[in-house]
Amino acid sequence: MSIIPKSQLLRFRNSTRTVKLSLNESLQRFKNESKTQKVTIFLSHKHDESEELEAAINLLKSFEIEVYVDWLDEGMPIKTCGETAKRIKEKIKENHKFILLATEGAINSKWCNWELGFGDSHKYSSNIALLPIRNDGYSYTGTEYMQIYSSIEYLDGTSITVSGLYIKAGYYVMEPADKNGNRSWVTLKMWLER
Repeated sequence: MSIIPKSQLLRFRNSTRTVKLSLNESLQRFKNESKTQKVTIFLSHKHDESEELEAAINLLKSFEIEVYVDWLDEGMPIKTCGETAKRIKEKIKENHKFILLATEGAINSKWCNWELGFGDSHKYSSNIALLPIRNDGYSYTGTEYMQIYSSIEYLDGTSITVSGLYIKAGYYVMEPADKNGNRSWVTLKMWLER
C-alpha cells in the first residue's frame, strides 16, 4: 500500500482558497456550496486533525464532488449523545460514498471505527475507500481490517502493470490484493463518478 505522506496531502490545504480564510470559514464555504448533481461523500475523520481534514476536502473537491463533514452539520446536536450517532447513521446512508481519512489518530478513534463499521454494513464495498495518511518521517502502522478495503493512493508514474506498461502519475483507488497479491485499480476520478 502506498501511504500518502501528510506533507503531500497538506499541499491541497490552500489550493481552493482565493482569499485568506480561517479554517472554519473555509469549511463553512464548502458546506454552503450547491449539491446539485454532485456525488456526495461521507468523510470520516478525527476531529482534532483539522489541517488534514481541510486538505482532504480540497483534494476531493478538485473532482467536483460534495463532502459531508459531521461537525459542519447544523442538525447535529451541540453535545455528543445518542442523537449524534443516529444523525451520523442517517448521513452515512444518505451519501453515495464513504471515505475514512485514515490517519493514525483516526485508526485509534472509537468514533471513526464505529463509522467505518456502520458504513461497511450499509454501502457496497465498491463505495468505501480509505485515504491512508502517515506523518512525515514515521512509518504507517494501520491495522489488519484495513486490508479488506480499497485505498486511495498516489502513484508517481513509476509503477508498472503486469503487461509492462507504466501507470500514469495520479490518484487511484486501489482494490485490496487478491490471494496472489495482485491489485486492480481505477483513477480516483472514475471511482467518484461510479
